[in-house]
Amino acid sequence: MNLILLASAPVVIILVYVYIRDKYEKEPLGLLLKTLLAGALTTIPIMLVGTWLAKYLVYFTGLQSAAYNAFVVAALNEEFFKFAALYYIIWRHKEFNEKFDGIVYAVFVSLGFALVENIMYVFQYGQEVAYTRAITAVPVHAILGVTMGYYFSLAKFFEKRRTINFLTALLMPVLLHGIYDFILMSQHEMYLLIFIPFLFYLWRSGFKKMKELSDNSLFKFK
Repeated sequence: MNLILLASAPVVIILVYVYIRDKYEKEPLGLLLKTLLAGALTTIPIMLVGTWLAKYLVYFTGLQSAAYNAFVVAALNEEFFKFAALYYIIWRHKEFNEKFDGIVYAVFVSLGFALVENIMYVFQYGQEVAYTRAITAVPVHAILGVTMGYYFSLAKFFEKRRTINFLTALLMPVLLHGIYDFILMSQHEMYLLIFIPFLFYLWRSGFKKMKELSDNSLFKFK
């Protein structure tokens, strides 16, 4: 039970924070729980597809192996299914009527997956991993959700660049996720030196996107 609480605590804290940041019209708790559950359920296809993709790691060595593992097995695989869940549940839903809503729902989907992943890691490696992931992997999943939701909302509410923003809602989280995993998987000293600055960039970028859409979400779309 203690391990579950340790794994869940950072997820819950971030979810509450994002929910509070939705200043003008809170989203229905039932729909938020649905998106959270959908994110958790993406773990199943992600693990299945990831296992299949991992079979091709034998064709790569060194940094090529790290890049394939980071950008394809992890980033593209995970972000695609999170994006698919977000689109299926939210894109045409009547509650998706403010720009900040995209961020809220995307973070809930992303952290639904992160919750299951975190519990699995903590049970496998112990509570020390829980503390490390609480300040690295879990917040990164949240920021990837913010990034996805930001462009997802732009695609929804601005027709002029809809296709570009729609694709960016998937591809930008894949890129950022891939870079994060590649830095860690490469175990290369030069790349590891930029890990903390990259985390700082992710945090700053995420808060900036949240502020932008939060400050401009008063206009509702019905």
